[in-house]
Amino acid sequence: MDFEIIGEITDIEAIATGQGIRDRDRLRKRYGRGKWRKLKGVAQVRLPDGTIHLAEIHWYEAHGIGKKEFKIKLFLNE
Repeated sequence: MDFEIIGEITDIEAIATGQGIRDRDRLRKRYGRGKWRKLKGVAQVRLPDGTIHLAEIHWYEAHGIGKKEFKIKLFLNE
């Protein structure tokens, strides 16, 4: 799903770190070695049709590599 994050991400929590990340090998092959973490947070997103929603988003992040592979998991204002 294509979307744009508007503003900042709030209520950030770690879902998994280290061995707890199932996609760790794939992430290392694609983006490089790093201390990978799976995180979740809340942000306003703009969808391709132009509508704006408050959503829970998930992503992977590693020090020195940055935030990768954002996904919308839940729309909160519906």
